[in-house]
Amino acid sequence: MSDIPAKSHGRLAVRPSAAPRELMGDRPELAGAWEARVISLVPEVFPGVLGASLTGKALHQGLWRLTPIDLRAFGSGKHRNVDDTPAGGGAGMVLRADVMGRAIRFAMRGAPEDRARWPLVYLSPRGTPFDQATAELFSKADGVTLIAGRFEGLDERVIARFGVEEISLGDFVMTGGDVAAMAVIDAVVRLRPGVLGNAASTTEESFTGGLLEHPHYTRPAEWEGLTIPEVLTSGDHRAVERWRRAEAERVTRERRPDLWARRHDPQ
Repeated sequence: MSDIPAKSHGRLAVRPSAAPRELMGDRPELAGAWEARVISLVPEVFPGVLGASLTGKALHQGLWRLTPIDLRAFGSGKHRNVDDTPAGGGAGMVLRADVMGRAIRFAMRGAPEDRARWPLVYLSPRGTPFDQATAELFSKADGVTLIAGRFEGLDERVIARFGVEEISLGDFVMTGGDVAAMAVIDAVVRLRPGVLGNAASTTEESFTGGLLEHPHYTRPAEWEGLTIPEVLTSGDHRAVERWRRAEAERVTRERRPDLWARRHDPQ
């Protein structure tokens, strides 16, 4: 069977379809633009929140590309089935190896074979925790292909055959990997050149340097009897930096002792 399904079963490299109208028109195809390809059973939900705010503006400007790929288009039989009952019995359904294999081969067309340049990732509760360091690695790649899982999971043979990297957003289970895929893309795209507009924004935030971010304040100077810490209005920039550093350490110790311990004992 060909990797490319019949046209009657829908487009594959669809443009974002749940976007503000201005994102549906022509966009520049900039050379070297980072690309996210997402294999999904619900490609119509993309770009979703990615089509708004700074990521949406960057998408419109062609600073990055989004290609949702309809898994159903690669399904088997008259009804384009994508799942089947678990081998050995049990509840739920499992995404079929043959179906996902065809989708992956299509999704990886034209992508570098070096996975450092183009990761192939399955969003899975059992995966390695996604963190800022991983987002930075992905941002330096040419693009990424994300598999948004559904049901009980994905046939293990696919993971082994294609060397799929499994990533988790946390110790909880969702109905599908599409929201998780959007979160990963958002975390990566904001690190790409020109997206935020202020490079300092990505160097002075949580997890940079292994610490959570310090508290923030702005006008009015007094609100409901609460005031801004005096050091922040002193004009003494060195004192401000010392305060922010001390507060970042305090917040990290209190809220994320795991991060604090890792910072002092990386082994």
